[in-house]
Amino acid sequence: MRAARTLRVAIVDDEPLARLRLARLLGSVDGVDIAGSYGDGRAALDGLARVPVDAIFLDIRMPGLDGFALLDRLPAVQRPMVVFVSAFGERALDAFGVEAVDYLVKPLAAARVEDAVARLHARRGARGASALPADASTANAQYPARLAVPDGTRLRMVEVADISMLVAQGNYVELVVAGRSLLLRETLTSLVSRLDPSRFVRVHRSRAVRVDLVDQVEPCGAGQYWLRLKDGSSLTSGRRYRDALREALGLRP
Repeated sequence: MRAARTLRVAIVDDEPLARLRLARLLGSVDGVDIAGSYGDGRAALDGLARVPVDAIFLDIRMPGLDGFALLDRLPAVQRPMVVFVSAFGERALDAFGVEAVDYLVKPLAAARVEDAVARLHARRGARGASALPADASTANAQYPARLAVPDGTRLRMVEVADISMLVAQGNYVELVVAGRSLLLRETLTSLVSRLDPSRFVRVHRSRAVRVDLVDQVEPCGAGQYWLRLKDGSSLTSGRRYRDALREALGLRP
């Protein structure tokens, strides 16, 4: 019996050398069992029906049946988690639409493959956790769980739950994630409007914070508040955002 934390994965790519390289990279990561390797979408359909896996590392551009067409033909209840692998980054938003766990851009780096495996483990753990009540699940379905964010020459699928603060930088938003920052080309107003208001609140014209990370609050006059987050960072709210902040944190006037 395989260890509970082991991920059974399959590789789907029409380039033999690409399959071999990815297999080598995955083979060096603990907790991964490569259960299949397929050179086209139709072979993958047949193979996955015989040998189910937890996740597939899926190329997008393949002759006959491309990566997205393959996903469409997999029964939803049997569809494994997906990490897209491509030489191009232009389909990242489409990947987000089918709830891909990550999007790797060739040539692959070992660190990025390890990161993708870690995300797969985390997603599987989240799937196994207690489900939300039906009404809460429906209410949150309209808000994105991940954002496709440029990170150097690749696109990183950032979990919204990992973001602690949003900082306006002109026509960009700085996403503060686990002690580092990533830039997304979008205005703060636009991005906040797409996120769950029960999780993020705008506290300043150039700042929004994750509500559950606010650790200390102190009034500092003129409708402003001093906020300290659980990561130790602090900021002062703007007066025009006073009511929204009070509502989000349950503060009385």
